[in-house]
Amino acid sequence: MTYNIHPTFVHFPIAFLLLYSLIRVLPVTRWFPRVVWQHIRMTVLVVGVLGALVASSTGEMAEHLVRPNRQIVEMHALFAGASIWLYVLIAIGEFLPLLMTMGARFIPTPVVRVLIPLRKVLSNGLSMGVLAVLGAGAITLTGLLGGVLVYGVSADPFAALVLKVLGL
Repeated sequence: MTYNIHPTFVHFPIAFLLLYSLIRVLPVTRWFPRVVWQHIRMTVLVVGVLGALVASSTGEMAEHLVRPNRQIVEMHALFAGASIWLYVLIAIGEFLPLLMTMGARFIPTPVVRVLIPLRKVLSNGLSMGVLAVLGAGAITLTGLLGGVLVYGVSADPFAALVLKVLGL
């Protein structure tokens, strides 16, 4: 007998990645100045991205076990993939300065020439904030579509509107 374990794994990455976005966007460093937020952000982000990868792979399995509306499944998968890519890009932005500082002598010069402009763009607080908001939006839509797949349109008051906007 095969079980759908996808619902077991999806909620933690959603929580961790949304928490990352909140920490990134809200002025928590002013509210709690004694806390080292960089370490918390990076930890929450890594756990969230790894969890999202597990949730994505279990979603692939769930897709073959349950046969719901194909269009909604495809849109759910699209937003899930977009969420993962956005948060992976954010993770690169978080870890790139550390990598370039600690591993500068091991990174070949042509690679460093590519990484320096990327670091400048991703180390900008505004660009990381925009990516965090986009990631939160994508993961929220992913969750809404997942809820529609499991519970139907009536479980969420925004579901019908979102489905109409998405053309589903």
